[in-house]
Amino acid sequence: MSENPAAASAGQLAHTLLMVRPASFYGNPETAASNAFQHAIAASAAETLAAAQREFDAVVAQLSAAGVRVVVAAADADADTPDALFPNNWFSTHADGRLLLYPMAAANRRRERRPELLRALAERHGWRITRSVDLSGLEARGLIVEGTGSLVLDRDARIAYAALSPRTHQQAVEIVCRELGYEPVLFHAHDSAGREIYHTNVVMSVGPSLAVLGSALVRPGADLKHVFDALERSGKALLDLSPAQVAEFAGNVLFVAGGGRSPVVAVSRRAWASLTRPQRQLLELHATPVPCAVETIEHVGGGGVRCMLAEIFLPAAR
Repeated sequence: MSENPAAASAGQLAHTLLMVRPASFYGNPETAASNAFQHAIAASAAETLAAAQREFDAVVAQLSAAGVRVVVAAADADADTPDALFPNNWFSTHADGRLLLYPMAAANRRRERRPELLRALAERHGWRITRSVDLSGLEARGLIVEGTGSLVLDRDARIAYAALSPRTHQQAVEIVCRELGYEPVLFHAHDSAGREIYHTNVVMSVGPSLAVLGSALVRPGADLKHVFDALERSGKALLDLSPAQVAEFAGNVLFVAGGGRSPVVAVSRRAWASLTRPQRQLLELHATPVPCAVETIEHVGGGGVRCMLAEIFLPAAR
């Protein structure tokens, strides 16, 4: 491994993160059927939102303190979008200035798409959007791929890992990969109860020099070999997670550029607690962990800290 993991693959690390502060937050009834990580709680809607906002603000503060550049936008208060704090599902940005807008499975999540917000932020922060690719029309054909929830991108190796599910359709993945020039690595993954993993980014993450994967949840045989072969070709070390650790959101982490020589890895407190000492030590060889307390967001929303972080790879405006 390179002495400086960030230098080994700077293209894999976003220079800026966008986070959307929730104006509403509750268990989304339109996504519950496909997301086994969602759970109901007895607290009132106001209490649940307040808890989520406190957790959100703490994540912003912790990542900022670690040297990560975080841009915060407010959710549209009139849109009633309970999952707006998970913006990585509706868009992705790329180093050549491309902006992709994605087809979403739930009708109320489609209201999260705000390309006008991204254009305003680009103007304010000096980002350059060279081309917008709106794939939302795929919804009319029943084709869904929910951004970097569905796609775990190895941007240097140009590989897109995708666990197929009701939120991640093969044809839609292939359309995105043709647009971006990526190799699709498609596989099936199921939790311990046999339910499909709803988003790829809860079972795996790819950093500059390390991949995190719950390999026991990937369908054995050709699917698992396909994933392992791609990771080996890209030269990644592997932190392998147990099914129980995936259930604690240990796969839902994000490697990002911070203020030091080493990458930062955003990880939830719950996920960090689930790791063994050797696993923590392996992760720390490749990145500086920033454990964040997001228990309400994980339990109610069914998404973890990585889901809250939309990577900005857009180049600087000239």
